[in-house]
Amino acid sequence: MKILILGAGKMGSFFADVLSFDHEVAVLDTDPQKLRFIYNTWRMTDPAEVSDFAPELVINAATLKYTIPAFNNVLPYLPSTCILSDIASVKTGLEQFYREQTHPFVSTHPMFGPTFASLSDLSTQSAIIITESSHLGKAFFRDLYRGLKLNVFEYSFREHDETIAYSLSIPFASTLVFASVMKHQDAPGTTFKRHMAIAQGLLSEDDFLLTEILFNPYTSEQVERIRSKLKELLDIIETKDSRRMKDFLTGVRKNIE
Repeated sequence: MKILILGAGKMGSFFADVLSFDHEVAVLDTDPQKLRFIYNTWRMTDPAEVSDFAPELVINAATLKYTIPAFNNVLPYLPSTCILSDIASVKTGLEQFYREQTHPFVSTHPMFGPTFASLSDLSTQSAIIITESSHLGKAFFRDLYRGLKLNVFEYSFREHDETIAYSLSIPFASTLVFASVMKHQDAPGTTFKRHMAIAQGLLSEDDFLLTEILFNPYTSEQVERIRSKLKELLDIIETKDSRRMKDFLTGVRKNIE
């Protein structure tokens, strides 16, 4: 299959590397510097070059802020049968965008990133495929993700964003609160160092990505749960109530079993 990847960032480069051995792949990025270490692919900096390549599938790996603009840049140069696809972690606006297109589409979310995941072993990671996607698109990504040993799930657009609000917004918010009250430690403990490493990894991500995940319409409910539990824990600490603390810890342990 002829596959065009939009964006030569971390995930775009990852997909180019994975797919270029079995497919004819092109990577488009307006910054030629980002294409320096992309091998075994066509390398493009001008959307007009897409016409000659005539892709059968487009994988949009542009930064979240530019996902829809990146699609719009190449739409005039795509064959009518070309499948549009994105790997965005937040689907806000994409469902409506696809409804307005004549191209078939497939929307997925590989639930891992180069910051934390070991890309050489993804067997503990997951991927989501959006139910409303075209049959051929879903079949392609299902085979690709299973070949990478990912655990594959199928959710609707709405179910995806609800899941992201829980699985990303809660740890993101918790980590940001942790990091916001930190100060330098000359002799940090093991737990502190682990939390700090997570915080540093999270804050290396694009600000727009972090903002969009936290601005997910389903996030506020999850953050409110954090606030409620913090209030409960603070009350237990201030009253030095050993029995309530034991009950609180027992409940936490049940949650993570």
